[in-house]
Amino acid sequence: MKLSNYFLPVQKEAPKEAEIISHILMIRAGMCQQAASGIYSWLPFGKKVLDNIEKITKNEMNLSGAIEILMPTIQSSEIWKESGRYNDYGKEMLRIEDRNNRDLLYGPTNEELVTEIFRSHVKSYKELPLNLYHVQWKFRDELRPRFGVMRGREFLMKDAYSFDFTQERSINAYNRMFVAYMQLFKKMGLHAIPMKADTGPIGGDLSHEFIIISKTGESDVFFDRNILDYERKLNVIDYNSSLQKMVDGYTSFYAATDEKHNPEKCKVNKKDLIRAKGIEVGHIFHFGQKYSIPMNAKVNNEDGKSIPVYMGSYGVGISRLVGAIIEASHDEKGIIWPREISPFTYNLINLNIDNKDCFNMCSKIYKYIVDRGSTVLYDDKDESPGSKLARADLLGLPVQIIVGPRGVKEGLIDIKIRSTNILKKIKPNELLTLIEKEKL
Repeated sequence: MKLSNYFLPVQKEAPKEAEIISHILMIRAGMCQQAASGIYSWLPFGKKVLDNIEKITKNEMNLSGAIEILMPTIQSSEIWKESGRYNDYGKEMLRIEDRNNRDLLYGPTNEELVTEIFRSHVKSYKELPLNLYHVQWKFRDELRPRFGVMRGREFLMKDAYSFDFTQERSINAYNRMFVAYMQLFKKMGLHAIPMKADTGPIGGDLSHEFIIISKTGESDVFFDRNILDYERKLNVIDYNSSLQKMVDGYTSFYAATDEKHNPEKCKVNKKDLIRAKGIEVGHIFHFGQKYSIPMNAKVNNEDGKSIPVYMGSYGVGISRLVGAIIEASHDEKGIIWPREISPFTYNLINLNIDNKDCFNMCSKIYKYIVDRGSTVLYDDKDESPGSKLARADLLGLPVQIIVGPRGVKEGLIDIKIRSTNILKKIKPNELLTLIEKEKL
């Protein structure tokens, strides 16, 4: 994509209401624009990040055996009254009324609606296990929306819901999602730590949050430092096998949110216990029959007896992840995108668009990258070199390819790896070889 043809409203200054670095950088990098309190329009650069995160998430859900559906954002109040949560959920739920005076709501989550779908169609244990997921915008009327997309009122979320006919089998479904979450975060270039967590308004007896450590995190977390070096590589997962051993491995280290941290039961040596700030990027729950009993979601078991099913729910905050990643990966110059979710892989920068040699070199490189199916943002705007380089650092794309008159004359171009800020000169043919072999 040529920058001259792209919509990228970069700003030198962020709005005064921007309190944290992710909000500041997202506004400055032209990723989003506030439409109302806690509600944002996603602009092209930000939308690309959303799409990349969503794609990785969906792929892992599909590998795990989950099946994609799409539920509406507006729900009937009746099923929430049936579950008992309509009055209990509180003011975060946006309640509305249609022209026929029917009570509706803007869904903050989907346990009730997916249970309604399940009970309408599934009658036998032979149809289980079943895991249904979707990616959908949700709304929670936060008392004080803040921190940009980190604590907004409208947000994009992947939520999945598992159904099974015994407690043991349902825990197996929980384990599949646990492992799937560790996999998808790794595939995003992230190191997430699973931590025991409160179940909150979702309910149930088992819950884990997946936390990214960040100095600007919103909550305190406690963990054994040795977990930082555990299982950081991607694994080949057989989702049809028992994954209890893998889950046990991840949870063998002490790791807990501040709500679950108990100093008296923490057996980690003081030198190994880390207290840090963390950002939640995923949350999974096993709540057994909490919804199936009041909503009469039953199947016939092997003996022909009608029994309430066991359920779990599993959420990933896709829009929240954008802000969380920036909080965890930035410097004083701007964003540093993990390659896996970056809007573009390469940032091609022409320092002098009026120079014929620079133009020809950039055109050759641009065509080569595009023809190979890689993504590139080509800065072909008529601006000063300083402005171009500052914008490149702000945008944070993994590889900057810098073409200037002096370098071209010497048969060299500059390459800068944004994660290290290391700058080196190479020959154009060497660049093309590195791109071809995917070593850059």
